[in-house]
Order: sequence, then C-alpha cells, then structure tokens
Amino acid sequence: MIDNLNYYRVFYMVAHTESISKAADRLFISQPAVSKSISNLEETLGTKLFSRGSRGVTLTEEGMILYDHLKNAFDTISKAEDELHHINELGIGELRLGISTSLCRYILMPYLKNFIAENPHVKLTIDCHSTYNTIRQLQDGNIDVGFICETNLPPDYIYEPFREVHDIFVASDSYLHNLSVRESSTGFESQTTNPWLMAGNVTSLVDDTDANRTEPDNYDWDDFTNHDAMSSRSILERSNLMLLEKSNITRKHIDRYFYDNEINPGQILEINNMDLLIDFASIGMGVSAIVKEFAEEQLKNGTVVELELASPIPPRTVGFVYKRGLDKMSPTSRLIDMCF
Repeated sequence: MIDNLNYYRVFYMVAHTESISKAADRLFISQPAVSKSISNLEETLGTKLFSRGSRGVTLTEEGMILYDHLKNAFDTISKAEDELHHINELGIGELRLGISTSLCRYILMPYLKNFIAENPHVKLTIDCHSTYNTIRQLQDGNIDVGFICETNLPPDYIYEPFREVHDIFVASDSYLHNLSVRESSTGFESQTTNPWLMAGNVTSLVDDTDANRTEPDNYDWDDFTNHDAMSSRSILERSNLMLLEKSNITRKHIDRYFYDNEINPGQILEINNMDLLIDFASIGMGVSAIVKEFAEEQLKNGTVVELELASPIPPRTVGFVYKRGLDKMSPTSRLIDMCF
C-alpha cells in the first residue's frame, strides 16, 4: 500500500475534479504522468477505476468505492494538518516538569510565572519529587524535564546548571542562648557571658577584660571554647541537629561535610521537608541544615540566624536535566531558554 500512496493521491484528485487535465494542473505534473499513474493503479488493483469519454472521466462502480474510502482518509489527513498548524501558531503543547517543592517555590517559581504568561496554551504539569526520584521519573518517561541538585546522571542525560545554592546551619536566637546556658552549666562552656547573635551569623560579644588578650599564631579559634560563646563545632555536636533524611542528596552533601571536618553530631532529628526544617529552627526546636536561598526572608528579619563556620560548606548548583536529543522547538526547550 505504501508504494501506491502517490497513485492514490493522483486517483483522488482525478476523481475529485473529474478531469485529468485539471488534476495535472493541481498536482503540478503533466497529463501523461497522471494517465500513467491511473493505469498503474488499475493494473495493481486488477480493476477498472474510470470510464473515459469525450466529456472527461467518470468513476466506475469499483472506482466509487475506492474514492469514498480515500475521501475519508484524505479528509482525516487534512484535519490533522490543520490541527498541527493551529498548535504551532498558538504554541499549544504539554510540559511535564519534575522538581522538589522547595526548588519550585524558592528558585523556579518566577520563571514558571513568566513561562505561563508567554505560553498560555501549553499544558504545564508539575510533579514534585526529590532529585533522585525526579531522575527516576525522567528515565521512566513520566516527565519531560527535571530541575534538580547537581549529581551523577545516567548515560544520555544532560545537566545544565542554572545557579549556585549554599548550604548553611541556622537556629533561633533563643535556642542558641539556651543551648549555651545549658552546656555551660554542665561544664562544657563558660558561664561568664552568653553569645551575642546577629541575623545571618553567630558571633560573640567580647568582654572588656579580654579585649587586649593575645593568643599564639597557631591558635584554632573554631575548636577553642572561649569564655564568651560556644564554637560552631560545639553547637553542631551538642545541639538538637535537624537534617533531611539520609536518602536525600542534600543530606548526603551535609554528611560529607561532617566527615571531611571530623564533626560528630550527638543528636540528629530527621525531617523530610526543607520548609519544616526552617520552621522548626525558627521556633527554637534546634539547629537545621538548610539551603540559604530558601530562607532569605527569615534570615533578613532575624527569625533564624546563620552559624558562622570556620570552613563553609562547599556550594552546589541546581539546574535542568533532560534526555539527550531534546527537540529545540518543544515547550521544554522554551522553558530552559527562558531561564538562561
């Protein structure tokens, strides 16, 4: 049948115009070529399709049967072409995005807003998963593109970094104050002064009597428990430390930091949601490991403060992941292009 498609096209046009010459004009071929195609089709089908007369051609009974079926087929093709043109003109399509709730809310939301405004006819579906689950959804074909934390990817998948994010530890002013009092009462920290905390950092208010005190050149300020405040190491090892679950890529990043810096937390509370980590820290429940970009408002208004670390946690990137061979005209490509 595939070999006869051109013959069917010629037959349909001759039947529709009832004229070999008119069919030739519309098909931009010669009249002999039209006649030859009709003869080849009749030979292939083993039946006569047209009766030829002085006034042109008319369909035989067999030709009428074939024409009725082809008319329905060509009408369907024409409707499909019209629909595709309509889709292209309006930018109609579908975009299935996999992303974590926090990355969506704090990083990608403004870009999604602009994308929707400029592509109102694209059906946007957002599937909220962790980075690892997003990659799995992409492999299974359930989403078109993922927005993830940087990690190792399977073959044939491309990662485009979008921006850096920074992992930090935060707590409320009151929690750190009470932790210092509690630990000093047990002999771990000084009873002289409580920490003076400022939004975004944990710093100590130095007593006037110690203002001119000098220390050796190799003095380790991070590990030393002074007479004014707990060190960041002591806070991390003695606080109620709230982290994401072990299977989360952010948690693995934090665990690597602990290992590299020989920090051994004494009490860990696992939470499966970054927003809850921020909320729990703000109400004085403990110290949380969070992404700084997710808590800019709380840091600005002093609801939580950032622990100043002697060795900051290395930054990471977040970005788009998709399968190699992405269609440059697809909604996925339009979203990615809009973000860069």
